[in-house]
Amino acid sequence: MGQFQRHVFVCTTGKTCAAQDGLKTWEAMRDATHAAGLKGVVRVNQAGCMSQCGHGPMVAVYPDDVWYHAVDAAKGELIVAEHIVGGTPVEALRYIAPPGENKLPKEQRPA
Repeated sequence: MGQFQRHVFVCTTGKTCAAQDGLKTWEAMRDATHAAGLKGVVRVNQAGCMSQCGHGPMVAVYPDDVWYHAVDAAKGELIVAEHIVGGTPVEALRYIAPPGENKLPKEQRPA
């Protein structure tokens, strides 16, 4: 096992995640993780673009290899409660896509 039990990456940059409140999602997930007593056990990091523009804010949880899409602060807190603390991924928010870039065409991306 690595330094952390789980590592959570929250996209806070890129063409769409920053405009979709990726930073607020990161803050909510970090705070919820700390409130659950997992500071130092689970690391919640801001991440750069995950090449999934238009599907975000994106969240990836490792080593579980679970990705989430359209995560706002409330959904981030739910992911912490159910997946990070409870051990069960939130299937309704799970993002399953083929490997690589899966960006929506510019005209389909949220403003």
